[in-house]
Amino acid sequence: MAELATLARPYANAAFDVAKSDNELDRWSRMLALLSAAAQNGTVRILLAAPEVEEAQKAYRLAEICGPELNDRAKRFVQVLAGNKRLTLLPEIQAQFEALRAEEQATLDVSVQSAYPLTEAELDRLKSALTRRFEREVSMVSSVDASLIGGAVIRAGDTVIDGSLKGRLAKLAEVIQRT
Repeated sequence: MAELATLARPYANAAFDVAKSDNELDRWSRMLALLSAAAQNGTVRILLAAPEVEEAQKAYRLAEICGPELNDRAKRFVQVLAGNKRLTLLPEIQAQFEALRAEEQATLDVSVQSAYPLTEAELDRLKSALTRRFEREVSMVSSVDASLIGGAVIRAGDTVIDGSLKGRLAKLAEVIQRT
């Protein structure tokens, strides 16, 4: 996995630099999301992995699938990826681009899984606390996972805060097994 991240990083940085200089971060985000989704499609994955298909043809087909959503720079980006046999990195490139974008815009995507639905007041307090802790604007998505029994699991970037009863019981079981 680290190898994919390493290979994808220069492409994500290049796409980000182009998007930022053109003041089109949102558009590039949408285009890369579309390219990533297309590259993960089963039929398209087979095409991208086919050794008998020329790389330029793969780039052309992928751009054709995405249609008019891609601008000329994005199509050239796809051609560069194809020329370097890196089309399969599109999902990782998109993920790294989004991380760069979030950092640039000082935002942080947070997902909260709780055992029970949270009230608006609870969500507001949590959002405020996370904004102070991470010193970024927080974009939060909340979902319910009854298997947590109680509490919540918060995922903010690469940080996971497990305040669930299920998590605490798992830690307790681990300690008991070690002794």
